[in-house]
Amino acid sequence: MSSGAGGRCIDRFLIHASQYGPEIGDRHCTSWPRCMRRGAVFLAILATWSGDKGGLLVNAVLWLAGASLVAWIGLLVVWGFFWWPAPRLTAKRETSPSEDSRFPSVAAVIPARNEAEILPESLPSVLGQEYDGPFRVVLVDDRSDDGTEAAARTAAEQAGSQDRLTVLRGEPLREGWSGKVWAMHQGTASAGDADWIWLTDADIAHDPWVLEALVELAEREGRDLVSTMATLRIESAWDRLLIPSFVYFFAKLYPFRFVSNPRRRTAGAAGGCILVRREQLERAGGIAAIRGALIDDCALGRLIKRSGRSTWLGFSKGVRSLRGYGTLRSVWDMVARSAYTQLGHSPFLLVGTVLGMLFLYALPPVICVWGAIAALLGVTGGAMAATLGGAAWALMAGSFLPMLHHHRAGWWMAPLLPLAAVLYTLMTLSSAWRHARGRGGAWKGRTYSGRGAS
Repeated sequence: MSSGAGGRCIDRFLIHASQYGPEIGDRHCTSWPRCMRRGAVFLAILATWSGDKGGLLVNAVLWLAGASLVAWIGLLVVWGFFWWPAPRLTAKRETSPSEDSRFPSVAAVIPARNEAEILPESLPSVLGQEYDGPFRVVLVDDRSDDGTEAAARTAAEQAGSQDRLTVLRGEPLREGWSGKVWAMHQGTASAGDADWIWLTDADIAHDPWVLEALVELAEREGRDLVSTMATLRIESAWDRLLIPSFVYFFAKLYPFRFVSNPRRRTAGAAGGCILVRREQLERAGGIAAIRGALIDDCALGRLIKRSGRSTWLGFSKGVRSLRGYGTLRSVWDMVARSAYTQLGHSPFLLVGTVLGMLFLYALPPVICVWGAIAALLGVTGGAMAATLGGAAWALMAGSFLPMLHHHRAGWWMAPLLPLAAVLYTLMTLSSAWRHARGRGGAWKGRTYSGRGAS
């Protein structure tokens, strides 16, 4: 256990994290300034102790600070420029169609469970796509109890697009399937012989040009799966910190340029908008091949790419999430639902992830503050530690700026990326704890805890 006032504060924080999870931010945030003050006292005591005990601790801190700085330089230079929101899907340039122009047929599939409130806003954006080829929309009502089917039909009628919409009443969930994937399977099975399947979520809105741009990119570059990360909704201060950082961490885990590079094994997708060639999907085993997946988008991306096909993953301002989070609890539950699944339910990967996150994100600011205090107290090496830690912190914050700009979240959030990283680390631990208690993967009234769900 930690010692001293700062240590007791950290211990108390971890105890609250295991007991209350997201309530730390929503109901206990008033204790944070006190913890920060005690942490500063702890660092000051540690700096004084360092001066008394010689250079061993200072040397260790300098080595850690230097290693962290080198790690950040390497990440920013060689890891696919993950921090820059690119490539991007944009509106197709106006061109005169040639006589042999062919617009392949597309069937959109929307799994929906208890989405009656949001469909009047999202569904018309799908039905209203400006696409010249054959196009239809299949909405699978996944046994909702809030009038989702009626809301979908009403939205289509008001948009004057009821001829494009088919609403399926979902069958009971089969054993071994996750709910959303089961709904996707039913939808794709009803898509007929469409050339392309467009998978999107009930809470995603699309600009009218999105489908045409997706198809044009896929046909021009010979891709079998094209996916775009939706621009997530930001309403509160928690959103400004946690939503851009969520996309930042996702892009670091699945660098978009690596996903789009046929020579790289990295595979992924973003579930809010996926266009997949039906023929290749069937050859890879269909949706049934990922039946137990909780992280269905990345599972589908892996399925297509590892079957030898080409994929593309990018950003787009034309694809927007309508679902708001607003509170720490909402984001916490969203991440804790599947974070441990992402690690393959491996305790070893969990430990490695926690240590890696703390080394990359928490260590630089802690060393920077400790070094500054030590330098003021006349400890040899304190200034160098502050410089190295500050440089790593500055690189980290600078790399966060493009993602903040993409989400219009405010540049002043950049230095707080370490805080976001610590919170996401706690969410991951919370996810492991929920799985251990049989509550992992809880979503839309269903709970999935099997190892096959990934």
